[in-house]
Amino acid sequence: MPEHPILVLDPSAADHHAEHEALRSRGPAARVDILGVTAWSVTDPVLLKELLTDARVSKDTRAHWPGFADAVTTWPLALWIAVNNMFTAYGGDHRRLRRMVAPAFSARRVQTMASTIEAIVTSLLDTIGSRPAGEIVDLREELAYPLPIAVIGRLMGVPDDHRQGFRSVVDGVFSTALAADEAAANTAALYKLLDELIAAKRAAPGDDMTSLLIAARDTEGDGGAMSDDELRDTLLLMISAGYETTVNGIDHGITALLTNPEQLAHVRAGRANWSDVVEETLRFEPAVKHLPLRCALEDLPLPDGQTIRAGEAILVSYAAANRHPDWHGESADRFDLTRPSSEHLAFGHGVHFCIGAPLARMEIAAALRLLFERFPDLELAVPTSELKPLHSLISNGHQTLPVRCVPARA
Repeated sequence: MPEHPILVLDPSAADHHAEHEALRSRGPAARVDILGVTAWSVTDPVLLKELLTDARVSKDTRAHWPGFADAVTTWPLALWIAVNNMFTAYGGDHRRLRRMVAPAFSARRVQTMASTIEAIVTSLLDTIGSRPAGEIVDLREELAYPLPIAVIGRLMGVPDDHRQGFRSVVDGVFSTALAADEAAANTAALYKLLDELIAAKRAAPGDDMTSLLIAARDTEGDGGAMSDDELRDTLLLMISAGYETTVNGIDHGITALLTNPEQLAHVRAGRANWSDVVEETLRFEPAVKHLPLRCALEDLPLPDGQTIRAGEAILVSYAAANRHPDWHGESADRFDLTRPSSEHLAFGHGVHFCIGAPLARMEIAAALRLLFERFPDLELAVPTSELKPLHSLISNGHQTLPVRCVPARA
């Protein structure tokens, strides 16, 4: 088949849906440039699932990608491949690190957080509801952000006065609008906060996951379960992934229901439930568009005759795959709570499936349900065309989400 020129991905993500359609039109995988790094963007869901469970594909680019040394010093997204935690681990290292984190997200522990999540949402909605009727409120800023920050902050033991600092630097991690030097400065600021958190928890441990991980590290020593670098980068992963993606899920859930009122009517009439809303939102607008970076350990022939060569980088393109017409038909670009299946890849697939998925689902469902119960006449305060996307190839959300909140009649 004829070879397509490399598609340069727009770091501002100004029209990501058009870009994803262009990617799908090039076959199951296409060569792309992501901020100067060439990779294979995989958009076919069948192929993507195969690659995400193939032992010949590694997330440990430090060990397996020839481009690592150059990228880690010059690429604005260097942190995504340089961290030393289960996100970039392969094989036995991944199993070891995931096992240590798993207790924080056990079904029992997540379920015990349900009442806490509802209380946080209710408090946030009380504050929103105290505004004059019809006043414009940015729900990304006043609901979508503070809920997951509060939840992950409690789980990890991040003090209240440190949460805003973490939010700022984590936003920088997901941005693809930063130059390499700006990204490096943001990374330095992030590690400074992590080091301060570790020092504080060593001095005064609490009933939180950070203290538990530190105790395991300090008790077992250098030959134990986790190195100092792994400890720090594991905390980075849990705090950043624990809130950024949930923010976007809440953001897009609200937006989808306000721009598709007939779908909200299905929920109110009992033809769909809030779990259906969460899953269709995650299919329609997954919180992460593209996820860097994996590497082929050997040549991987593709169904269309192309080959991902050993050593070449792979970009997992969840958002493009979720709307693939071969998966969800001609209606793949439509938000529809009545579709036969809202199966998606928003949380990944295989051994790297997001460990915090049940908690994220719980938070998104609670936020949407309680919001639309409190404000049944909620409406967008601007035309949909004026909702600006985040400047990110990775994070999928809006810069702001302005709405008018009108309380339910007594």
